[in-house]
Amino acid sequence: MRLIRRSNRLGSNRKVPARRLRSRGVAAAELAVCLPVVVLLVLATIESCSAIFLKQSLTVAAYEGVRTAIERGATATNVQSICDQILSDRRIKGSKVSVDPSDIASLSPGDYVNVTITAPCARNSPVPPVFFRGKKLTTTASMMIEN
Repeated sequence: MRLIRRSNRLGSNRKVPARRLRSRGVAAAELAVCLPVVVLLVLATIESCSAIFLKQSLTVAAYEGVRTAIERGATATNVQSICDQILSDRRIKGSKVSVDPSDIASLSPGDYVNVTITAPCARNSPVPPVFFRGKKLTTTASMMIEN
């Protein structure tokens, strides 16, 4: 067995097997190869979870908006404000809400109201967007006027 003389912090010399030094080099090489893959997986997981949260937030806001729209005396402004409130509570940025038809008061029982909400993934990601760059998520909720 080959020994290499190596000094420690206290100044004393001790002999360290050459095999241990080679094993440290192998561990450093493995870290250099594996670390970028692990970091990429972590960032992909964070970005995917934020996209799922964004989609769920849009779904909740659209559902609550359309529930507001089918109430008696509702207006598109009421729907817009409910959706905006939910989206701001969930810190969703850059969203657009559209109500179809915009004149809810003219609808009769049996007609449908649609609320569509769109938001960009890039503005709502906690990490710099890599996987969902330039993508927008859209959710639509529909309900029928009953009375």
